[in-house]
Amino acid sequence: MNNLLIQNVRIYRDGVFTPGEILCQEGKIAKIAPDIDAPEGTPRLDGTGRRLVPGFMDIHTHGAAGVDVNAASAQELGKIGRFFASQGVTGWLASVLTDTREQTLWCIGEVKKAMEHPEGAPLLGVHLEGPFLASSYKGAMPEELLQTGNAALLREYLGAGEGAVRYVTVSPEVPGVVEMIEEVSGEVTVAIGHSGADYEISRRAIAAGAKAATHTGNAMRLLHQHEPAIWGAVLEDDRVFCEVICDGRHLHPGTVRLILKTKGLERVVAITDSIMAAGLPDGPYKLGVNDVIVQDGDAKLPNGTRAGSTLTLINALKNLVAFTGLPVEQLLPLLTRNPAQLLGLSEQKGAIAPGMDADLVLLGEDLTVDATIAGGKVVYKA
Repeated sequence: MNNLLIQNVRIYRDGVFTPGEILCQEGKIAKIAPDIDAPEGTPRLDGTGRRLVPGFMDIHTHGAAGVDVNAASAQELGKIGRFFASQGVTGWLASVLTDTREQTLWCIGEVKKAMEHPEGAPLLGVHLEGPFLASSYKGAMPEELLQTGNAALLREYLGAGEGAVRYVTVSPEVPGVVEMIEEVSGEVTVAIGHSGADYEISRRAIAAGAKAATHTGNAMRLLHQHEPAIWGAVLEDDRVFCEVICDGRHLHPGTVRLILKTKGLERVVAITDSIMAAGLPDGPYKLGVNDVIVQDGDAKLPNGTRAGSTLTLINALKNLVAFTGLPVEQLLPLLTRNPAQLLGLSEQKGAIAPGMDADLVLLGEDLTVDATIAGGKVVYKA
């Protein structure tokens, strides 16, 4: 049983920090109080001088620690999980880049195996980034593997995942995609991106059930005063969550502030879009079938196209504080509550309350990750 008493911390609840203690039992938060008399023998974690916040969720990442999701065995996915735990992550989706049917099914199978035996930050499932994407905004996607809307193929992936495929990115302008969204949006969370869609077809995709925008402002047709396009549509619609990569490269800090002001703090999700180079030095790496060069922490294809990032979520949080000047307590939902709501997991994850999953991060005053707790178990300690 994963029982743990966390003492002498300031607990993040309802947007503020309050001194107290938390008792975790059987992977859940059992009690929150100023002082808890825990059962004899309960392990204790002393958090004196630190803040306790909900665990971070990264719903868009292609790898880290030398492991590329598209080629990762279940064991190698565990290596990513261990690294992510050191960055405050307590749940993540493995983002599978557009690939062959056979390789995509293999990736889904390895994720399912890894979910059964979590290491570090637990793997929550699969994010399919493709193959139903526009070639004109393909980014690092292999063009020869892109497809038109195909609900039968997507349903094959969903069936193979047996609930593990939670999130999919599609391009609204690709023939058959809007109809596909309407058909499957009750079975999987749909995001729109890698897209040059105009405003009207983007609105149709949202009406059909799309709930998010993939790495907003990147691999996406930009807003114009005469044609708001997909970017204008996702910014305008309060139903849509906007993913943002806050590394200072993918989005200018002013653009981050504009997105936050437009969407509100409750409709933005901080992601990393990290590749296997996250946590490692500059050099040559892979992203799916692509060769990637990382220089000064910036990942690009040989032709200069940016290809993912080397960002981690704790650094995304630090950047958000620096970009906005807002206190950390206002920004934490971008890494916790918002991704949980987007994926339909907010009854279990994304907040600190009795009955919620005991997914927690102990933060130092300078936003260092001092300990990570997943399901009531300490999975990282500095």
